[in-house]
Amino acid sequence: MATIPITKRGAEKLKEELQRLKTVERPAVIQAIAEARAQGDLSENAEYESAKEHQGFIEGRIAEIESKLSSAQVIEPSSVDAGGRVVFGATVELEDEDSGAAVTYQIVGEDEADLKLGLINISSPIARALIGKEEGDVAVVQAPGGERRYEVVAVKYL
Repeated sequence: MATIPITKRGAEKLKEELQRLKTVERPAVIQAIAEARAQGDLSENAEYESAKEHQGFIEGRIAEIESKLSSAQVIEPSSVDAGGRVVFGATVELEDEDSGAAVTYQIVGEDEADLKLGLINISSPIARALIGKEEGDVAVVQAPGGERRYEVVAVKYL
């Protein structure tokens, strides 16, 4: 099984979600199923069907998180020394060559990605274009609106 890179923060977030699902969500849906069963005829009981469907979702998510955590390779960005190269976990300051706009992204795992917070998925086009670059290099990204060019201004391991 291939390992999945994830930051320490991302692994903690997944562990918190797993704990919540097991200790809060799972018992609540079990209670909802029991209450719906008590209403009698299950063949026409929408509450029962809804609760069973929700239970399936919760159990599926628990299995998914446990699988991801078991194959995760936790990386602490502050302990990475890639010699100034962009790698997983690095925080990269970029300048759009066309508009001159400055942006900062951290390259993270798929479960951590949140563009509003500047966290981009390792498998996104921009992250793939940045991997291996150094300060002063230009990354060319194939965006839906056409080719975009970003100059790497700084690479940090925070």
